This record gives sequence, structure tokens and C-alpha cells, in this order.
Amino acid sequence: MKRSVLLLTLALTPTAVAQTLTLKHDEGTTTVKKNPQRVVVMDEEALGWMFALGVGERVVGLASSYLSPTDVSGGKLKPAVLKEGFYTRGKLNNPSFVGSWTAPNLETILALKPDLIVRLTWDGNQNYDKLSKIAPTVGYEEGSQGFWQKGLRDLARVFGKQVQAEQIIKEAADVNRSNARKLQAAGVFRKYDKVVVLAPFSGGNTWAYSRVRLIDDLLALGFKNGLKIGNATLGIGAQINDEALLGIDKKTLVVLFPPGGQYNGADAFLKTPVGQRLKDQSVVYTPEAFSPYSGPLTSIRNSNEVTRLILDKLK
Repeated sequence: MKRSVLLLTLALTPTAVAQTLTLKHDEGTTTVKKNPQRVVVMDEEALGWMFALGVGERVVGLASSYLSPTDVSGGKLKPAVLKEGFYTRGKLNNPSFVGSWTAPNLETILALKPDLIVRLTWDGNQNYDKLSKIAPTVGYEEGSQGFWQKGLRDLARVFGKQVQAEQIIKEAADVNRSNARKLQAAGVFRKYDKVVVLAPFSGGNTWAYSRVRLIDDLLALGFKNGLKIGNATLGIGAQINDEALLGIDKKTLVVLFPPGGQYNGADAFLKTPVGQRLKDQSVVYTPEAFSPYSGPLTSIRNSNEVTRLILDKLK
């Protein structure tokens, strides 16, 4: 009996309790072991947070909607794929491919024995309960205000990287402020005071983004939002018709932000009557291969590259 009481007392000591922390996230409240060594990320957004904190080598499993069967061999990402685009932004130690964010391979994830699972989420996203049975799982809603800053700061607490998190959040904001001054000095806002972000998909559908996906960085640069969107799917944007596109005025900069790979419909869009009408006020911004839509590393690239494209267009 005394031994049992002693063990219980030890288990409740501050030292033992301090090995975990509790995170309130968009899918609930989760107790997480500090400084986890084996992490599964369910999308490139979460991978970007790991890279920003310098702990990418702890990613043992990666889910992605970008990857195809030709990118994977023996359940692992091929070495050549890890040398492309966004995957070069941090250190990855040959992670296993664990499906997509909507269709995770639960058996593969279970076999990896992760300490933590991190993912984006939205209304109707599934599998949180199943993932939580495998390991502590935290999810962040893409359309919510400041979601990537929240996710990054939570992971920083888990890994003891709070100072690094604040530094890179500040760096992203500083880059936007610096580029805003460049655009102001070049007279960009006299020509274009508003901006819209359009994602032309192969097959003819075009989406306009109202939150998160590039548009937030453009608003931080000093532009006003040039297109009002009603009900936004997933809180980030909506499909838009030609009539609405033809209503875009000449003082609105159009940034074409096509999806990656086989879904890129930018060239086809510019050949349409609507694309021809908007061509003179458009720039095409192509993200890195395998790039997330948001996060500090993405925000910095977005700001620098789009600023360069705009300044080049006005020369």
C-alpha cells in the first residue's frame, strides 16, 4: 500500500506534470508530450511550421494532396522529390507518405508510432477521432483569423522554441512592411489601389480568394480587397463566374495564383475572352512546388516575389 501511494505521489510531482502541456486548438483540447521526437504532419502547412521552428527532421510521416504515386517508393518520398521546391526549406529525414489530408492511411500512421499529429481542418473534415486514438492530435482551421500564427506558437511551446517563433512571425511582418514602402515609392498604389487573387484551375473553373491564400499578404502590402465574395467555401474563397470577373475595374491589380501541377490553368485562362480583357492588369505568381498556401516561410516568399512581379510590370 505504501509503495502504491509513493508511486502515485511521484506521478503527480511538478517534474512529471511539466513533461506535458495542454493545447486548446480548433478541434478541441489536447494534452501533448513536450519535445516530441516523432511527428506526423497531415499537410504542407503543418510541415512549414515545423521547418520554421527548425525541427523538420522530426517529421516521420507526411500527408499531401500534391504527391502522386510516382513521387513515392516503398512507402517513402523519393530522395529526388525531397530536393524539390518547398521540401528543401528544412531538413527532412526520409518521411513516410501517409496519404492525403482527406484520406489518411491510418495503418501507416499507427505503424510510425508518432508522439504528435498536426493538421489543418475545416467544417466537415473527418478522421480527427481516429487520429487522436493513434497519438495526440491538434488541428487548426485554415479560414480562422491568425490561424497559422496560432498553430506556430502552439508548436513552439511544445518544442520550447517560443523565441524562434516570435522572431519569424516578426520577420514576415517586417518583410511586408519593407515591400509596402517599395510599392509606395514606385507609385504602384496610384495605378492599382485594389487587388484580387484568382486561382484558375485547369478545366475552366476560377476561384477568388478572400482570406489566407496570398490575399492576406497583398492586403498587408497596402492594397484594398477589390472583390467582395459572398459565402466563402472553407472560409477562404469561392468559385467566381465570368460576369463578376468582367466587372473588375482598371484600378484593380489581378494576381493569378494558379494551383500546382496538373491543376494549373493560368495559361488557358489568359487565352479566354475574360483573360484577354484582364491581361494588361494581371501578373502571374507561381508558388514553389509542394508549397503550402500560408505560413511564415510562404508569407515571406509571397511578399518578395509578388512585389518583384508588380515592380517589373510597372517598369
